[in-house]
Amino acid sequence: MIAVDRIDDLRAHCDAARRDGRRVGLVPTMGYFHEGHRSLMRTAREQTDLVVTTIFVNPLQFGPNEDLDAYPRDLAGDSDAAQGEGVDILFTPSIAEMYPEPTRTTVHVAGLTEGLCGAARPTHFDGVTTVVAKLFAIVGPCTAYFGRKDYQQVAVVSRMVADLDLPVSVVGCPLVREPDGLAMSSRNAYLSSDERWRATGIFQALRDAAEAVERGERDPEALRTGIEHAGTHLGLDLEYVEVRRCTDLSTVTTLAGDLLVAVAARVGGTRLIDNITLQISGSEVTTDLGVITQGSTTEPQRKQSFRRGPQVEHPRVDSNARISLS
Repeated sequence: MIAVDRIDDLRAHCDAARRDGRRVGLVPTMGYFHEGHRSLMRTAREQTDLVVTTIFVNPLQFGPNEDLDAYPRDLAGDSDAAQGEGVDILFTPSIAEMYPEPTRTTVHVAGLTEGLCGAARPTHFDGVTTVVAKLFAIVGPCTAYFGRKDYQQVAVVSRMVADLDLPVSVVGCPLVREPDGLAMSSRNAYLSSDERWRATGIFQALRDAAEAVERGERDPEALRTGIEHAGTHLGLDLEYVEVRRCTDLSTVTTLAGDLLVAVAARVGGTRLIDNITLQISGSEVTTDLGVITQGSTTEPQRKQSFRRGPQVEHPRVDSNARISLS
């Protein structure tokens, strides 16, 4: 594995690979790797020839009083993990390298960024799309891999790519869960033992919601109410519980088609997000709850799927929304 921290060096390696006919795969991260990150690297390793993983804690996507300075970091451990997953290039730029001058240009994706996480974090997605656009410009034509735990982020980045005709294919990869069902996140490290136990209630509530839909529930408000009651019982500070269409994140009045059920909550001082997706056609329901790891994250082959029903590509592409989360 080659470690680089200069933009010109990364660009040169990627350009050379494409001249040789090799496909470039990009895994953008903020580091502090867990099994979810590693699963993205493995997918990139399987599908492309030169795997680039980036670690950059991007200040533009943190708002005032958020955890930029406290965000967990472990470059040595991350380097070992990336090398273990067969990453070819690890890009670890400094803030000065990425933003040598105050940023005057930002990228905004209207419509997809105002709700869900964007409601409480109004500058967050502009920070995400700006840094991702920079990484796409540096790496060049590639396939980029993102986890669907942050479903809104994948939708926003995909729409940015479509609208700007960027030579990048965005792949949304399955949400990965801890053995107790908690969605994997670098911020899980902040949780005390009691907070972690309460945090698992987010997934339990989402699973109960999926079971309600499978039993015939078709009222999105009833679904939201059930999740809210469960969260309140566990002492979770719920920021939102939303049911949205997968293709364009629009609101729904009935449960039909491809849907996202998304939750954001604070457990103690830690903000967590989670989601499930549903495909509903009449009485037929397919639920994607993600995949769960078993035991040590050093044994990634030991996974079981929480997916119910037949395997589906999810969500489907809406020709108007132009979002591909394959």
